[in-house]
Amino acid sequence: MNNNGQLRRILIATVISFVFFAAYDYFVLTPNQKAAENIVKEKQTKDIKTASSKVSTVNKKINMNISTVTTVTSKNYVIKIDSLGRISSFKLKQNKFNTKNGKHLELISNKLPKPLEIRFENQTLNTLAFKTPVKADKNELMINGKPQSVTLTQNLGKVVLTKKITFYPDGHYDVKISLNNPVIYYITPGYRPSVAIDKLTIHGVVIKKSDGTLKIIKDGDGENETVNSAIFTAGFDRYYTTLLYSNKPFDVVVSPDSENNPITFIKLDSNAEFTGYIGPKFVDTLASINKNLVDVVQYGVGTFFARNLFLVLDWFYKHVGNWGIAIILLVVLVRVVLFPLTFKGMVSMYKLKELAPKMKEIQQKYKKDPQKMQMHMMKLYKEHGANPLGGCLPLVLQIPIFYGIYKLLLYAIELKGASFLWLHDLSVMDPYFILPVLMGVSMYIHQRLTPTNFNDPMQEKIFKFLPLIFTFMMATFPAGLVLYWTTNNILSITQQLIINKLMASKAKK
Repeated sequence: MNNNGQLRRILIATVISFVFFAAYDYFVLTPNQKAAENIVKEKQTKDIKTASSKVSTVNKKINMNISTVTTVTSKNYVIKIDSLGRISSFKLKQNKFNTKNGKHLELISNKLPKPLEIRFENQTLNTLAFKTPVKADKNELMINGKPQSVTLTQNLGKVVLTKKITFYPDGHYDVKISLNNPVIYYITPGYRPSVAIDKLTIHGVVIKKSDGTLKIIKDGDGENETVNSAIFTAGFDRYYTTLLYSNKPFDVVVSPDSENNPITFIKLDSNAEFTGYIGPKFVDTLASINKNLVDVVQYGVGTFFARNLFLVLDWFYKHVGNWGIAIILLVVLVRVVLFPLTFKGMVSMYKLKELAPKMKEIQQKYKKDPQKMQMHMMKLYKEHGANPLGGCLPLVLQIPIFYGIYKLLLYAIELKGASFLWLHDLSVMDPYFILPVLMGVSMYIHQRLTPTNFNDPMQEKIFKFLPLIFTFMMATFPAGLVLYWTTNNILSITQQLIINKLMASKAKK
């Protein structure tokens, strides 16, 4: 591979990246953020969706007026339980989660089913359950640092259903379900939150089995099926989740709604106990409830890299107390790990530039004999210790790391509302465009310092315009991602200056 071919590949990869990110920003983020807001504002439907062919007779109209029987208030949330014993509302009180119009964020979708909704397999009993209001032993609960409980009782004649729900300050709860007579019934964590959705990030259902395997069902891919021996089932969007977990394995019935989005129900035939959670997908919060629940945080393609990079990023944050500084330290660590390869790559590119005249002579001399030309090229590389692949390998190795960082910063709700210098929120764009400009300038400086040998004038022109193109492209990207890229550019400049100085000194000697 000659230097010209290497640069051609870099240009092609760069253009593809530009098209991908620009298309995502223009066609996905903006329109789908508006779509998400419209979904939240939809009127509540009165039709109870089908859970699956096994969960029969659930498409009946609710013939009773739905009202709130219990309100649960905490420092961070407000919960409402309705007269069917379901969690009908869960609002986050922290201002950083507020909607654009300044209202507290509602996590319960207007679509059915609601969390803790129970359906019976017996048609007559199920119809009666959706006509009979529950009785609550408390109308209000105040969670002031200590868990509080409410007991809901629903008298269905031969069957009396009791739910005891204990709420905790961090948003999770315990629920104990008891029946005086055993019957087959289903309970659900509810329809997934519909707050943060777009076409690129995944949203749907994740089920973890007792053997550790995961089943992820994306919206649009739902179909009737049963997943046996599960320990949790969770509906999730980009940032939020609603889930049910148990140490005792259970069977999950999956059913698609009218849009083929998956809905899950846990099949039971006796008393049961679960731990539930509704809220942001904070890794620490999920891990504190149970380590298995960390798997609710899915990053799509690149989950392996993103999850491990987050552990490193989180470790830095816990030591320095700022996500912006943690991102900078993560870049430094990545550069240190890759230093031996990037150093060799930069030296190789420098040597290739010095050998450019001799390479051109060989190409002209043996242009009619490709085999001899290749043989003399390889001899030239060997004599001068140059490696035409040396500049490519560090780039190849950085692709999965950078993609993992991109996915990490795209999904990590921990960065929402995280400040750094003039930035008030690393999960959104820099409002003053300072970081994108710094990124473009640093990219230009690094470009000027990097040895290149263009044989095609058009390639050279395109290459020179890349900093400007990337400046405009990154202007609306999350500030955390631009901070990563800018820091990486600055470290690359430093490393390139050192390489250039060393090679110049060596040439003099």
